[in-house]
Amino acid sequence: MPNACFTLTSLDEPQPRDRVSTRRSEAQGGEKITVSIHTDMAALEAEWRALDENGQNSLHQSFDWCTAWRKTHRSQTLFVRAVRGQQTLFILPLEIDSGRFFRTGRLIGSDHSNLNTGLFPVDDATPSAEVVRVLICGIKRQLRGFADIVTLDRTPATWRGKAHPLAALPALQNANASFQLPLLGNIDRTLAQLNAKRRRRKMRISERRLAALGGYDYVVAREKSGAHALLETFFQQKAARFEAHGLPDVFQGAETRAFFHQLVECGQSANGQLLELNAIRLKGEHGDRILAIAGLSRKGDHVICQFGSIDEGIAADSSPGELLFYRIIERLCSEGVALFDFGIGDQPYKRSWCTIETPLRDIVLPVTLPGQLAARIHRGAVLAKRLIKANKASYAFVQRLRQRRQQR
Repeated sequence: MPNACFTLTSLDEPQPRDRVSTRRSEAQGGEKITVSIHTDMAALEAEWRALDENGQNSLHQSFDWCTAWRKTHRSQTLFVRAVRGQQTLFILPLEIDSGRFFRTGRLIGSDHSNLNTGLFPVDDATPSAEVVRVLICGIKRQLRGFADIVTLDRTPATWRGKAHPLAALPALQNANASFQLPLLGNIDRTLAQLNAKRRRRKMRISERRLAALGGYDYVVAREKSGAHALLETFFQQKAARFEAHGLPDVFQGAETRAFFHQLVECGQSANGQLLELNAIRLKGEHGDRILAIAGLSRKGDHVICQFGSIDEGIAADSSPGELLFYRIIERLCSEGVALFDFGIGDQPYKRSWCTIETPLRDIVLPVTLPGQLAARIHRGAVLAKRLIKANKASYAFVQRLRQRRQQR
């Protein structure tokens, strides 16, 4: 039976008395594992950035991404860390949502994440079963008093050909999968995975229709001022589209908008780009009108499309969104990107581009006795969401109700 010494620590403010449990370990010469809670991100920065180097860890749990979220949100944040000797086994950056009945700990920014992994080292020799036991016991012991339930949403069982360290944990299938396209060094080889002839024909039709309006530019916002301006245009386009289709605006909140502006302000991260704005811009008499926008994030050779929008008031028949993706993928093929990720959510345009569908899982860990009830409610909600999404009429009705509630 592995040995796990669980201690509660904080690096910047007093916490309740330490709670400790030990067991004999057969691995790594019996070294103890310490699980601790921290509230000071800066104190963990060196370890955190070392884990960021692992390409299997999602950008959404990176130090810079979580810093931007923390700067723009008032929620309580806690960082769960496990170490054995000098080795960090994992870091889980959590925010605490104090609901009416239950306190829920979830990975920071989960509502706007396309992939959640937590932070784990490269090729850790620790058996995955031991990591799972340590994580479960550590969370249940150390987060009691802070949360009733912890949910690790949108985690993959496997990612880029490797099993995720938490794949052994029981989980519910998320209502949505995510979709990816491998990039094979140039646009010709990449399109060969798809219907290349049809894809090029659509691109030429788009360009002919835009040529009749004076032509277009493919824009990558290199200056922060231009990126901030495109981001504001995206918010306007998306709000109009949500309104027209009777959907709630998930980008409406001031904290959410401030977060994405903060990502632009941060610019480059240690391993890539936090948020890069790309657009199709008209020339001629409609000069400077933005037809389509996509926000991209890059970590190493993996690029995620965080969001996209189109202007449906002009040249909608030119499919500017499809044209924008073509130009983006064409550019990224020449920049060493190996995987373009269209993100979470099943939509026809994603399936038309992608050859990989990645199922995502929701891990639910009750912490307290009320958390046992919360876990049942959460599981029921996930199952209900999957059933509703499977029925288009029911899903549209629920979305209209959400929009009305948001407007009120």
